[in-house]
Amino acid sequence: MVPLRSLLAAGAATASPAISTRQFFSSQWRFSARPVRCLSNSWILNVIGQYSNCDDKTAQQQQQIGKTLRNSFQGKTDLARKVRGWSKQVSHRVRCQSTVASSKELTINFPVSIDEGITVDSNLEALVQQLEVDAPLAIKLAVEELELEQETHTVELSMLLCNDTYIQKLNREWLGKDSPTDVLSFPQDQIPGLTPHLLLGDVIISLETAARQAEERSHSLLDELRILLVHGLLHVIGFDHERGPEDHKEMEEKETQILKKLGWTGKGLISAVAESLAEENGSAKTEGRSVDGKLKKPPKSGFKILFCDMDGTLLNSKSRVSDVTRDAIRAVLAKGVQVIIATGKTQHGAIAALEPVGLVGDHGIISPNLPGVFTQGLQVYGKGGSIIHSAVLDRDIVKEALKYSLELNIPAVGFSGNRILSLFQHTLTDVLHSVYLEPKAEVVPSVTGLMESCAIQKLLFYSTPENIKYKIRPHWAEQVNGRATLVQALDDMLEILPPGQSKGAGVKMLLDHLGVHPEEVMAIGDGENDIEMLELAGWGVAMANGSKRTKEVADARTLSNDEDGAAEAFHRYILS
Repeated sequence: MVPLRSLLAAGAATASPAISTRQFFSSQWRFSARPVRCLSNSWILNVIGQYSNCDDKTAQQQQQIGKTLRNSFQGKTDLARKVRGWSKQVSHRVRCQSTVASSKELTINFPVSIDEGITVDSNLEALVQQLEVDAPLAIKLAVEELELEQETHTVELSMLLCNDTYIQKLNREWLGKDSPTDVLSFPQDQIPGLTPHLLLGDVIISLETAARQAEERSHSLLDELRILLVHGLLHVIGFDHERGPEDHKEMEEKETQILKKLGWTGKGLISAVAESLAEENGSAKTEGRSVDGKLKKPPKSGFKILFCDMDGTLLNSKSRVSDVTRDAIRAVLAKGVQVIIATGKTQHGAIAALEPVGLVGDHGIISPNLPGVFTQGLQVYGKGGSIIHSAVLDRDIVKEALKYSLELNIPAVGFSGNRILSLFQHTLTDVLHSVYLEPKAEVVPSVTGLMESCAIQKLLFYSTPENIKYKIRPHWAEQVNGRATLVQALDDMLEILPPGQSKGAGVKMLLDHLGVHPEEVMAIGDGENDIEMLELAGWGVAMANGSKRTKEVADARTLSNDEDGAAEAFHRYILS
């Protein structure tokens, strides 16, 4: 059978119509004649499911495609087994910028079934419910690079949780291996010309084998199920590490990539097996990996506070909060978690951005009476809106920067509380008001006059990303010489702050003021200016549109700000 990725790249495949999990597993199966071997304890079967509830056209197509295989395996229906359908079929809508859906919306279906040989208790219910939250994003990440000729709106992957006896039976009957394994993958054959629904296939996991491996690898059963889900999912869409060194490396890297993006920062199944083999040979490590590496998880006790960046995080590329993100914030508040803004914006600018979606006020997430971290941590408000911290720039730095702006005609603005000042009017500084909703810049046409009008907390240079990167930042990195700190929230802006000041430092001051430990905090952001905040928090989440360094230090990653990534993270780590 041709891998799904190859079929899609050739434009020869769409998807067959979706059916329920119960129907899927009680259907007659048509197997390809040659199973493909995976890891010593992981196998993949190429399977075509024949469904009885298709329309006539689909049935005819399936009949022709599978006639030879069906005749070859006539009567071999022992695979069919009664399964217990899970309480619900989960359907998640996610934003997608890839060619998977030109509408940029993709519905992910993840029906889970439990074999009749498994006893369902509250622990298993909790595991399945968490997988229902985790799986849709994993599926999205796995298929986002597939090139589909036809627009696809729905993607479905089914999962069956079974015991060793059942998975051993499958191995014995179809693979000639009389022992249990951890995961089996059943890719769904892709049939051209059908509706825009992509059925990936099925992943079968033995809970008993998964539990043993979790204990051996010193992480939870949930972590092991997540790893096996990702491994099986990649096999379903055509990855196969047994084809050769290049394919092995490709699949291993993809496993690691997905696990990291989901916040599961431990090893994938391929890496774990490699390390087990290394240990058997007396080696404590494999290249670049620590044997005792574990998947990091958010605290089970939940969070007391959620710190949110604004530009590039809560706000999309149009500087607006989407309805999806607004509703998720309200749900977080309803759960009793305090949401606090931590932004480079002024308090005035933050209020202006959040007011249209009804999040301003004492019962919202921002108001003059609520705590908040503004102007990159230089203006921190505590209980009742009292100012608990305010810092200003060295006057010599301010003077040098303003002269630099004037001489080279590079737009620069000074921030002082809720005021913004500039030496001259410029279209770029106007954008701060029209797009980023900051107060309109006051023009004070002399360096002396501007410095005498107020104490400047931070300076912001606004230019093209290229000019910032290759001209302005290198110049000021040399000039400040310990007298100030440089940070970037966006590619076209460079900010100069007082030394030792940062958004993270402001968050730490506020937590001390509120008497909350950092481990009880989740923080989310995208920029270089968010790094210290994400490192401080018990659980730091980086946006997909974030800087490389920000994503490296985060405990987890979510979708981009144009894909409602903040909302997705709130649902995954707070609301689930």
